[in-house]
Parts: sequence; structure tokens; C-alpha cells
Amino acid sequence: MIRYPAVAGYFYPLQKDELLRMIDRLLRKAEPPEVEGRIIGGVVPHAGYVYSGFTAAHFYKLLAHEEPRTTVIVGPNHTGLGTPLSVFPRGEWVTPLGYVQVNEEVANEIVERSLYASFDVEAHIEEHSVEVQLPFLQYVWNDDFSFVPIVMLIQNLDYAKDLASSIPRDVLFIASSDFSHYVPADWGREVDSKLIDAILDLDAERFLRLVEETGASPCGYGPIASLILWAKNQGASAKLLHFSNSGDASGDYSSVVDYAAIAFYI
Repeated sequence: MIRYPAVAGYFYPLQKDELLRMIDRLLRKAEPPEVEGRIIGGVVPHAGYVYSGFTAAHFYKLLAHEEPRTTVIVGPNHTGLGTPLSVFPRGEWVTPLGYVQVNEEVANEIVERSLYASFDVEAHIEEHSVEVQLPFLQYVWNDDFSFVPIVMLIQNLDYAKDLASSIPRDVLFIASSDFSHYVPADWGREVDSKLIDAILDLDAERFLRLVEETGASPCGYGPIASLILWAKNQGASAKLLHFSNSGDASGDYSSVVDYAAIAFYI
């Protein structure tokens, strides 16, 4: 089963050489803070690279120094298609940089352990939240990793807890999410800083409560909550690597989307 790219040429360059040059330029420019430990997960944005690629590069520049391993990428389901917690079952995903193998064994383990996860392809065909992470991973890890794509349509605490308890400990867990959408830059920074503080404190319940109470609009709040719970169970710490918004690229700060890169490490 082959899953072809849905947003190549739109969220990131379609041509291989152009994509390589863009990722290389973003990684060279990024200067993430040091992390004292082994990275086990991260919150990484998934907008077009022109807007969020520089923030994402802060996470992947650190990851380039880590040993390649199976990666579980969990994103929100923007399309509304498919099942409530959709795991892509097997096969390969294609990007302009080549093919990435789905780890069928880990996918099976997650579905077997979960009360809610099911194998489903429909939710993934047009969804971009997982796809946009792959070229960065391919760049820093070449072909030395496999992955499991998961998207969440239902993103409440029960689903986050269930997924967190179903993902093996020895993987890299990427929660693919942007933060507040189409808000004034000052308001977004103020509100999202509260969400980020909850993430850094590894407090999933406070994070989800703040999403509801503040009117913040991170699209992948379920994946983030799941990552917090999974990482906390391993005694992890978290560090903010970079924060930005779309206005930094467009020049329009009246209505922005916020982006943050956060590393979890032990």
C-alpha cells in the first residue's frame, strides 16, 4: 500500500532539489538551545514551510544528533474523514525525497493495546499534519527509520490517555500541531504562552482546560496532550526550542497562526 503526497508543491516544494535546499537552509539558520538528555518526543508545527519551517527546524536540528529509530507521528484530523483515532496500517509513504516504510509491527501493537484506535486509510489520504514532518525526518535520518502515522478526530482527554498508554516507550513521539489560528499576534502570544507553560510542566489536564477556557485554537491539542502523558510516564522534561507566528513571514501581524517547537527528553 503506497500513500502518495497530498501537499507536495503546496506546503513544501515538489521538486527534490528545491526541497533539499530549503530544508538545508532552514536547518543551517536554526539555533536551538541545548537539551541535556535523549530526545524522546516533540511538539512540531505542520504549516507550510515558508511559515512554520524555521520553527520546525529547531527540533529537527537537535534530532540530527540522535540515533534514528521508529517514529510515531500523531496529528489532528483536519478533514473529518475516517475513524476517530486512525492508524495507517502498512506500506510506504512517498515524498519528493523518497519512500518511508510504515512500521507494521508497531502499528499493530498500538491498535491491539488501544480501546479506540483502529486501522484506517481514509483519514490519511488528504491529511497534511503527518506528511509535512516526513521530509525533515528523511533529511536528518536518511532512510534509517520507519514510522507509524496516526491522526486524531476525537481529541479529548480519554482518547489522549488511551493513546499515551498504547504507544511503546522506545519510539520517538512527534505531536504535530500548530497553535492559535487567525488571531492578533499579541493576543496569540499571550494565550499560547499559557498553553506552552502547561506543556513544559507536563500537565495535560491543565493544558486541555486552558484550550477550552482561553479560546486558544491549537489544532492538535489531542496529540499534544497524549505526548505530555506519554512523556511524563517516562520521567521526561520539556524545553521550548522556538516560538514564532505566520506574521514573521508575511509581515501581517493582525491575523496570525502561532507555531512552537518543544523537545521532550530524558
